[in-house]
This record gives sequence, C-alpha cells and structure tokens, in this order.
Amino acid sequence: MADAPRLDVPRGQNRRFGGFLRLNPDAVGQFAEGIARFLGTGRFLAVQTLIVIIWIALNVFAVQLRWDPYPFILLNLAFSTQAAYAAPLILLAQNRQADRDRVQAEEDRARSAAVRADTEYLARELASLRVSVGELATRDFIRGELNRLSSDDADDADRREKKSKKKRDPVG
Repeated sequence: MADAPRLDVPRGQNRRFGGFLRLNPDAVGQFAEGIARFLGTGRFLAVQTLIVIIWIALNVFAVQLRWDPYPFILLNLAFSTQAAYAAPLILLAQNRQADRDRVQAEEDRARSAAVRADTEYLARELASLRVSVGELATRDFIRGELNRLSSDDADDADRREKKSKKKRDPVG
C-alpha cells in the first residue's frame, strides 16, 4: 500500500510518449497557457468571425472559388478540429493555474499563521505594558499630590504665621 502513487503529486518531469518523443511538461504547459489566453480574447473572436464570414461569402457568392459548398462540411471539420485541440489545452492551462493557486494558498496560510503569532505576541506585550502603566503614577494623581502638598505647605505657612503673631502680640 505504501508503494501506491499519490494522486495529488504530478508524475516525473520528462515522460516518453511512444518511446520516441520526450516532452517537457513545463514547456507544454506554457504553450497551453498561451493558447488558452489567446482563445479567451476578443481579438481571437473577431478574427475567427471574420474568417467564417469570408469563408461563407466566398463559398456562396464566388462560384469559381467554391471549395466548400453550402452545408460547409470543411468549415465544420475545421471547427471540430479546433475544439478537439482547444479543450485539452484549456484544461491543461486550468490544471497549471490550480497548482499555482494551491501553492499560493499554502503560502497565504503560512503568512497568516505568522501574522497571527505576531499579533498574539503584540497583544501580550500590550497587556503587560497596560499592567505596568497601571502601576505608574498618572498625571492626575501627580497633580492631586502636588495640590495637596501645596495646600499643606500653605496651611503650614498659615500656622507659622499665626505662631509668630502670637509671639509678637502676647495679648491677642
């Protein structure tokens, strides 16, 4: 059971087809992506529409140039051939994109875990700073203490002044 190939892991890089042809999957994949990107453009649709219009016009109106009369069998064959090649190329391009998306998702997951760990660390640090700041004297506390001390100093000055008056004026 351990020797069974995994279905989510691609096969080796260079595969032989028929024993005589070696294809590099990356080169084939890049070619397929290029074709798939071109098939999905407005330019391709415009060119294809123009070719079909010219094809039909020549085969309907140009009597001497008729190579594909009315049911347009040859045109149908051309479309079938195009579809036969386009579908696998598009699927190959989609598979490559799915592989890139999977790698990107794994990187995003790892980055998210790192960001979460950093955020938790910073939250713990912030909580410890808040506890430390809570033990420090605040501006209002210091202002209140200074006011209390200054009022105590003023009270002490009043008491000293009263004592000195009593000493100077023994009658009063």
